[in-house]
Amino acid sequence: MRTDTVLKVEAMDILLDTLGLVDAERFISMVKRDTFDYTEWQRNLWETQSIDEIHEAATKFEQTHV
Repeated sequence: MRTDTVLKVEAMDILLDTLGLVDAERFISMVKRDTFDYTEWQRNLWETQSIDEIHEAATKFEQTHV
């Protein structure tokens, strides 16, 4: 398992690479000021998909990101 510091650095690198500096900063600002409930979000995230559909999507993602 990664340390908290390593995880933060890797996550920031991903945000910067994907969004660029300005949008990465905007995203972080939005998350900090939002009353976002991660647990509730996860609970509802996949409610319309079956476990087979989720598995298929994860498998496709893994195959294209190796």
